Amino acid sequence: MSAASVRDLGRHLTARDLRILEDLEQYRLLTTRQLQRLHLPAQPFGTHTTPRSATRGTTRILGRLEELNAVARLERRIGGIEHGSALTIWQLGPAGLRHLRHLRGETTRKQYLEPGLAFTAHTLAVAEVSVVLREHSGAGHFELLELVAEPACWRPFTAAGGEVVTLKPDLLAVTADHDTETHSFIEVDLGTESVSVLIRKCRRYQQYARTGAEQIQRGLFPAVVWIVPTLKRADLLRQAITEDQMLDPDLFWIITPEQTLGQLAPYPTSATT
Repeated sequence: MSAASVRDLGRHLTARDLRILEDLEQYRLLTTRQLQRLHLPAQPFGTHTTPRSATRGTTRILGRLEELNAVARLERRIGGIEHGSALTIWQLGPAGLRHLRHLRGETTRKQYLEPGLAFTAHTLAVAEVSVVLREHSGAGHFELLELVAEPACWRPFTAAGGEVVTLKPDLLAVTADHDTETHSFIEVDLGTESVSVLIRKCRRYQQYARTGAEQIQRGLFPAVVWIVPTLKRADLLRQAITEDQMLDPDLFWIITPEQTLGQLAPYPTSATT
């Protein structure tokens, strides 16, 4: 795209269109339903009467952006209780990427390819945590002070042996009410990795905590919250952490998806919604 083409695209984009493009850049993949919940919320989070009508409106917006090459749909869809267009998966299109980088004065290019199934499933699961936090915060149930996706939430540090390593959380979230703040490093597990792989990641968190770097920056070390698919998986991971002498079990919280909001935003107004 020429500079003139980039400027011409900008004349076709609304403020909401830009926010949609920014979310697709940040989260990499989002479904139509997730985009609807973020930008055309239905009751009780917004003004649309039903999620179905809000999804139709979102589909029209995405169709227009797709014609502009600003967004692109994946060939595959996801399974679940939803049907039809709500399950379409979207990523940033070439024109949308170039427009956002033009706005920031960046000149580098990036090619978006069809991602693999495992990457897609994990990316959407991580995005769902963000969507839940944003829609409940937007409804006034709590404040969302920080919500940082990867790679911006990654933490490079020098390990005890002198080598530089990088801690790679899926998300960093800080929520608050009038009296309390809750800081969380978030790991979303879909049960596809062995528990030993998860323990190695836990040890990396323990290494980073011992540097004191995060504590100096924010006055505390965030809870490490593992969101795992089943109670059985939670029990296995919890037991493995307890039995590992290198780990402090108090650093880690293991929950299932339905416990996400209660753990990351444990405030009375959010716990009842």
